[in-house]
Amino acid sequence: MLMMRLVVLGSGAAVPSPERNLTSIALRYEGDVFLFDCGEGTQRQMMKYKISYSKVRMILISHLHGDHIFGIPGLLYTLSIEENKRKEPLLIAGPKGTEKRIRELVSKDIPFLKIEEIDEGWNIDLGSAVIYAFRTNHSNNGVSLGYVFEEKETLRFDKEKCEKLGIKGKMFKIIESEGYIKLGKKTVKMEEITYKKKGKKIVITGDTAYSENTIKHASGSDILFHEATFMEDMRDKADEDFHSTVMDAATVANKARVKKLVLYHIGNRYKDDKEIEDEAKKIFENTVVAKDGLEIHL
Repeated sequence: MLMMRLVVLGSGAAVPSPERNLTSIALRYEGDVFLFDCGEGTQRQMMKYKISYSKVRMILISHLHGDHIFGIPGLLYTLSIEENKRKEPLLIAGPKGTEKRIRELVSKDIPFLKIEEIDEGWNIDLGSAVIYAFRTNHSNNGVSLGYVFEEKETLRFDKEKCEKLGIKGKMFKIIESEGYIKLGKKTVKMEEITYKKKGKKIVITGDTAYSENTIKHASGSDILFHEATFMEDMRDKADEDFHSTVMDAATVANKARVKKLVLYHIGNRYKDDKEIEDEAKKIFENTVVAKDGLEIHL
């Protein structure tokens, strides 16, 4: 399994503040960077938290509200200037309307830029991992998406069984290429000394009200990044704007049996992270409130 580095570049909602930049989460994997949303100021946050913008392979947009996309033009401009001339394609994927919106924002031809409009069911194979999209609940007249980044299962050698049989060194390469190895008169098959190890699974919701579909796709994830724009004191406003409360997010995490919940897209009216965390922990204990620069390594 390869290590993932997750960095919260922006943990705030709608309007930036001195404490919270606008929404963006970076995932570093196999030398590539995947950005989930790209709010205003994302490029500077990448510099601050040492995420190479030249390594960005994809920008995955949850929906087309400005606080999730206004960082894209500046990032693309930087990548296109002479000293940073880029040849590798950069994919921006998002819901219907993404092509028109991004072209309007960028207003220039960028040869390496590719834009794809997607919906639930879209997926891309990265070799050792896959990314796929699912529908969330942030509008009654448009599509909003969440994303799953999931490593594929891998075969691992059972150390205890191998040691018992005396399998070591170059013998592992023989088993991997042939599917078996002869040990005297005994033939040991690959499946007898290996086991399947589940890959790591990261889920990022973007903006959404409580959704059973999120529970379905977040099931068993290692990390669930779930928006929590409001606390329960603003329940009516949350429902009106198709956002989640802290307790909504905690309920999703609990029902999906995730390992860890990270709350982000926090409304500026809330200054006390402990108060937010305590409300979530009434339902789901392993909760943290994201701050800009929060790093998680898996």
